[in-house]
Amino acid sequence: MSAAVPKGRVLVAGVGNIFLGDDGFGVEVVRRLSALALPDHVELVDTGVRGVHLAYQLLEGYRTVVLVDATARGCEPGTVYLIEARLPEPEERPAVMDGHRMTPDAVLAVLGTLTSGLGRSGPEKVLVVGCEPQSLDEGMGLSPVVEASVDEAVHVVLGLVEEAGRTAAALGTR
Repeated sequence: MSAAVPKGRVLVAGVGNIFLGDDGFGVEVVRRLSALALPDHVELVDTGVRGVHLAYQLLEGYRTVVLVDATARGCEPGTVYLIEARLPEPEERPAVMDGHRMTPDAVLAVLGTLTSGLGRSGPEKVLVVGCEPQSLDEGMGLSPVVEASVDEAVHVVLGLVEEAGRTAAALGTR
């Protein structure tokens, strides 16, 4: 299955639950990106709360993966983060499969377990574009401060896609 996806491909996945306020941030960023003309080596996916599905999809030979999600790190609501993630070793963080709370960390933990169990490798680079949420209460729609950060996140993702394309071209893997 991994041979079907060229190694220079980039996956941008919006993660989050649109029924929990600002947790829908990643889904909204991917929705806006889908209205743009992106290079052929980029695949967009609205993962929503299907984190286990996403973990399996990450086995399909992507060089770079960009996960977009609400990411609480203690700064002001609306703060956009760029985090370089790594696959944890299975003994570092056991995979917990909770279909309603599959954060990027949980997805990567499942992926780490899958790669080790299947003898396969995951993506070479995993980045998280996150936004500090204001509210994760039940309800649809982003808070105004998080809504105002969506365009910034789109810009960050576009820069990452461009960089990944240059890297793939330089390595001759596209």
